[in-house]
Amino acid sequence: MTEILSDLSRANLIERAIKEGASLTQDGALLVKTGKFTGRAAKDKYVVLSEETSTTVCWENEVSKMTPENFGKLKHIVIKHLENSSTQYFMHRSVGADSNFALGICLHTNSASHALFALNMFRPKIAHSDFTILHAPDLEVDKTEFDTKSGTVIVTSFEEKMVIIVGTRYAGEIKKSAFSLMNYILPTKKTLPMHSGISMTKDQEVSIFFGLSGTGKTTLSTDTGLCLIGDDEHGLNDQGVFNFEGGCYAKTYKLAAVTETEIFKASNRFGTLLENVMMNPETRTVDFFDASIAENGRSSYPLEFIPDYVESGKGPTPKNIFFLSADAFGILPPVAKLNREQAMFYFLSGYTAKLAGTEMGVVHPQAAFSACFGAPFMLRHAAVYVDLLGHYLDQLKTNVWLINTGWTGGAYGVGERFPLKVTRQIIREIQKNGLAGTQYSDDPVFGFAIPKSVPGLDEQVLVAKSTWKDKSAYDAEAKKLAQMFIKNCEKFGSDAQKFLKAGPKL
Repeated sequence: MTEILSDLSRANLIERAIKEGASLTQDGALLVKTGKFTGRAAKDKYVVLSEETSTTVCWENEVSKMTPENFGKLKHIVIKHLENSSTQYFMHRSVGADSNFALGICLHTNSASHALFALNMFRPKIAHSDFTILHAPDLEVDKTEFDTKSGTVIVTSFEEKMVIIVGTRYAGEIKKSAFSLMNYILPTKKTLPMHSGISMTKDQEVSIFFGLSGTGKTTLSTDTGLCLIGDDEHGLNDQGVFNFEGGCYAKTYKLAAVTETEIFKASNRFGTLLENVMMNPETRTVDFFDASIAENGRSSYPLEFIPDYVESGKGPTPKNIFFLSADAFGILPPVAKLNREQAMFYFLSGYTAKLAGTEMGVVHPQAAFSACFGAPFMLRHAAVYVDLLGHYLDQLKTNVWLINTGWTGGAYGVGERFPLKVTRQIIREIQKNGLAGTQYSDDPVFGFAIPKSVPGLDEQVLVAKSTWKDKSAYDAEAKKLAQMFIKNCEKFGSDAQKFLKAGPKL
């Protein structure tokens, strides 16, 4: 007979997760391995086709269609599987710190560690359970029966208000499914959903950090002396900003106390869930520099594990917005100021770079463009989100900055990555208005404004070309990257022309 448990405490869930195969580290964190999936199953994402979703979902954005009939069959199989499990866990939580926009979530799973993940990552219930997430990580379905690409499926039905996740133990699928729900729903309420970290100064000045994985979003929003609102998912509207989550899901590869003190401490304590991190079985000490399992090791912990977090999860409208790009080509400057039109162009672009060796077949750095810095989770057409950003830039007069957290002095393999202390110095000076009165020069290719000085930094580092030994090589590579930006923008069809005017000039 199955045991049905609802809203267990953190300690109870950890105790049960250990019985299910998880381990405790020396410092009390719960350690799990997620098997063959150590990241998102990007090609296994589906939305149920309906009269509404047929026109509102951007199907070109790695989203596949599922028929209502196949969803109904899948739902029946998953519910039966969960009911036949030895234990069923129900976690009733909310997504969204603002009660006016919060979405109720009920996670129904047979895994204690995933129930703990929901407890850490989602907020206390302040809304009715509008959506149910059926989660069966140990179940793989017959792809021929459901017309899917594999036995792993992550599918959303807006009509049935349900998400189904099967065939993957990577907990991030739970979090990103909830994020995708908010991204689809909030634009209808004139609220911009954002794949971003947000922090606030003691003077209540808010900074938003947009960025793809590996660009420093979590690190830069979790800085000493700042109040953390959240590290990954937020909304922006007339009233200000609000966090979707109640926790953080930080990358752990090369995590160290000296560089990321708060995240390191939060990742080494009881209540934290670590995924795919190596541990010495005898001493139970973890090694965040060992990527034997995956470079995408993760740490899930509640926000209260970070000093000076904002308990309400809300803040006023932003003073500064930062677009973080880890440019492995060494072309972008460490900081540039964007006007309104440029901000919309670079938001649409969502640029970073993949490094050699991080994926099969990647031999040289590759440009990666993800619209709105989160395309896989932005279910609507990109122009919907870009236009919302433009609306709030007009209304709020927020400063927008492009920050290169990638390479300087040459591309990956030749130059070096900007030290974290350099990027932090730039961010901190901007946050304390240290660039007021600074003169700027326009980049001849990309058009954005580059400050001629930043307190505490060598002026040479601010102009990317000046850090290259071979200036002609820089010019050639800059044009190549500019062409990539233009080509990426052109794929947006009729919407492209209004954005291209603010893009690079060849």
